[in-house]
Amino acid sequence: MADEATRRTVLAAAHALAERHGVDLVSIETNPDRLTVTLQLHRLGAIGFAAELRRLTEAWHKAHTGGKTLWGEPRVEPDEDDPADWWKR
Repeated sequence: MADEATRRTVLAAAHALAERHGVDLVSIETNPDRLTVTLQLHRLGAIGFAAELRRLTEAWHKAHTGGKTLWGEPRVEPDEDDPADWWKR
């Protein structure tokens, strides 16, 4: 998100995805290393929204940067200190 053009594209994609699926996008915040989206939606729907946003923006970014990843490669091993990895335990 540090690159202005990338940030604008990701924000536009998030707004378009929310509009296309009738999701209430409550707030969206960017930092150089992350995106935080608050949705008026149940947890499973929000996970699906995040996955689709990642898939769309990753494909766009790779096509425009010669294959560089936008979001990084997924971790293979769980991180015991990361709450996001609770399901891998």
